Formats: sequence, C-alpha cells, structure tokens
Amino acid sequence: MASLDHIFKAYDVRGLVPDQWGPGEAYAIGAAFARFALDREGAERILVARDMRPSGVELTAAFSDGTTDQGIDVVELGLASTDLLYFASGTLSAPGAVFTASHNPAQYNGIKFCLSGAKPVGQDTGLDDISRLAATFLESGHAPHGATKGNVEHANLLHAFADHVVGFVTHPEQLRPLKVVADTANGMGGLVCPAVFAKLPFELDMLYGELDGTFPNHPADPIQAENLEDLQARVLDTGADVGLAFDGDADRVFLVDEQAQPISGSTTTAMVAKAMLERHPGAVILHNLICSKAVPEIVEENGGTPVRTRVGHSFIKETMAETGAVFGGEHSGHYYFLDNFRADSGLIATVVVLEMLSRSGQELSELRKPFERYVASGEINSKVDDPHAVIRRVAEQFSSGKQDELDGLTIDFGDWWFNVRPSNTEPFLRLNLEARTREECDKYVGEVLDVIQRGE
Repeated sequence: MASLDHIFKAYDVRGLVPDQWGPGEAYAIGAAFARFALDREGAERILVARDMRPSGVELTAAFSDGTTDQGIDVVELGLASTDLLYFASGTLSAPGAVFTASHNPAQYNGIKFCLSGAKPVGQDTGLDDISRLAATFLESGHAPHGATKGNVEHANLLHAFADHVVGFVTHPEQLRPLKVVADTANGMGGLVCPAVFAKLPFELDMLYGELDGTFPNHPADPIQAENLEDLQARVLDTGADVGLAFDGDADRVFLVDEQAQPISGSTTTAMVAKAMLERHPGAVILHNLICSKAVPEIVEENGGTPVRTRVGHSFIKETMAETGAVFGGEHSGHYYFLDNFRADSGLIATVVVLEMLSRSGQELSELRKPFERYVASGEINSKVDDPHAVIRRVAEQFSSGKQDELDGLTIDFGDWWFNVRPSNTEPFLRLNLEARTREECDKYVGEVLDVIQRGE
C-alpha cells in the first residue's frame, strides 16, 4: 500500500518539493482532510492559507481542489502567518490548513492543520488518520467525489488579527516610544509585523521584511545563534531597545536586548507568565519540561500554579484545555494564550513583553535579570543507533537522581538537572541540561555526553 509516512511527522506535514511530494499528494491530502473534518465535526468549509514559499501557490491550489471535490467549501486566506491561520480558525469556527515549512530551507514545504477553534491536529489526534486516507486515495489514483463540488471564497483577516494582537496590551497609555528592530528573515513576519506595529506607538525597523521564500539573506531559524547576527548588529548600530527574530511562518519569536544579547525562550516564558498572572491572579501556567527551573519558581512567587508538560503544541494545548491554564510557554519560542484560542503566537508574546518593558522604565538588559537564575546547555543532539537503549543506560548511570519519564527521561539532582528525549523524526537523542553556573553546566554536560556516546 502507498504510504505518506515520509512526509507526515508528529505534528504536521513536512518534506522536499518536488522530490518527496507535490500537487498530487497535496490533492489527496486536501481530500483526506476534508473527509476527516467532515467526520470529526461536520465541517462545511475549510480555511486554507500559505506562506511565501514559491511552491505554496501550486500546492494550495491542488489541496483546495481536493477539498472542494469532497463537497466542502474553501475559504482562501492567501498569504498568512501560522498564528493568523489559528486566529481565523478560532474567529470563524472552521478547521484550517496553512502551507508552510516554518524554519526549514526553501526547497521544503509542509502543512499545519487545526480543527475549529484552532484545536490541534497531531499524530494522536487525527494526523495518522489523514495520512492513511490520503495514501489510499493516492494508491487508487482518485478520491471519491462529493455529491456537489464545494465553492471557493476569499477572506482577508490581517487587520482583524492585528487588532486581536494589540488587544493584549492592557495599559496602552503607558506604552513608551520604544525603538524595535524585527528581523523577519524574508518570512511571514514581513506581512504581520507591520500590520500590528502600525497600531502601536513603537518605532519599527524591519530587517529582511520582503516576503521571499528563497530566503536570500539567512535561514528563518532564529534558534540558531548565527541567524541572529544581523539582528544583533542592527540593534547596536541603531541604538534600538529590542530586537525580534521570527521564524519563517512567524509563530515563534526570540528577543535580543539593547546590548544585543539573546534572551532564551525560557526567560521570555517567565516574563510573560508574570505579566499574565498580574491579569489573572492565581491562574495555572504551563511550561514544557525543558524550560528553565526559573519558570515554575517565578510562577509560584507570583501566586500562580505551574504545570509541567511534554514538549509539543498538541500536548500543551490539550493540557491547557484540561487545566484552564491562561498561558503556556516552550523553550523553543512557542507561547500559548487562553485568549488566543489556546494557540501560540510570537507576536502576542512580543506585545506583552513590550508593555512590561514600557511600564518598568528599565532597559531590557535590566528587566530580564530577575528571570535568569541558572545556566542552560542549549539543546545538544547526539546521533545514536538505539535511543531507547541509550536512555536506559543513562538512567542506570545517574540512578541517584530523581527520575521521571514524562517525555524521554528527566533526572533532577537539585542543583542541576537534565532531560534526554528521542527526536520524533531523526535518529537523535536530544540533551538539555541546566545548572547553577557555567562551569557546573559544562562539567555535567561532559559527564552525560560520555554516557550517551559510550559504545556508539
């Protein structure tokens, strides 16, 4: 039987175009998603959007054909960031699909799905079903059509989305005229950032704001330090107060301060958590298990209840629904808000931090200090033949620490801790470690890596 396992990942579709997939697969996936959305919630229309990658035009057209052939209407949103698609899904109460490969290179494309209200669709919540059905359609050479063909209409929600993001500012009269540099890396931030900042009293300096899915300046992957260099230089050259680095589909953001020093996703999570607890006293705040220990400490100090989750948006959104959490953050730069249909948005996190900065009267390099209490290793990948066997070996070697298996293996020694977990898509074991000092962090990283790489 035909299989699409090579492009269906844990949370989305992702692959090389045209080597791994193209319009034929997009058509089959569109038909399968239409059937899935119809069966799951009686959907009558599906929202379809795309990022700036050249291949997206043909792929979205084929996907829409597959959808309308099932008798389901399509609402074309055109160019959109992923968080704009989530906003549209929540606002219009319709399932959606955005064609994007996020931070991956230009030759890739992919699809992120959601059900009505921006509810996630992951491996365990329907993605496997869509994959199997699409593969069946591909193998048979056609997808059975609906009784009538669906219609296609167009909608532009950019300005409504910008109003929604700006609505997260609680004291607009206290905003200072900060100078902000945004490096959108020729990605979708070039569309949504100006729309949002046009409604705020900040001076926006766009770096690589032209939409260009060939990424002519640098990869749209801000978690890699080298991709921050141009932003850091512009912040220093212009005397900006803040630098923002967005990924390709603009749902993630990383900040740099006025001294051009990067701020981790954990620190941003802690800062936003404090702000959200001022608005929602005593609320539940989620943090994934590779976030700094500083995050739950700060949540508790500010009267909130921290809840630790697995890595990944589908797990966080599910836990938000279960706990009623008002906010959740990931070390990777994803920030989720109850009032954003539990979906993530880098832009919403940005305006929350900019309001904090305005009201504090401080420079960002000062504001960040109370939120940074430990030293982190960053994510270190080791290629191994059998990740689960290696994890068992690590558990035995470090058996004196407190262990849990929420996601991979976490071992906590009090003054330092680490997590090792297998990649969903590659033969890698991912290590994240945190300690009190840089010397201790480096020392323990060496010890854990010795065990991971022993015999490999």
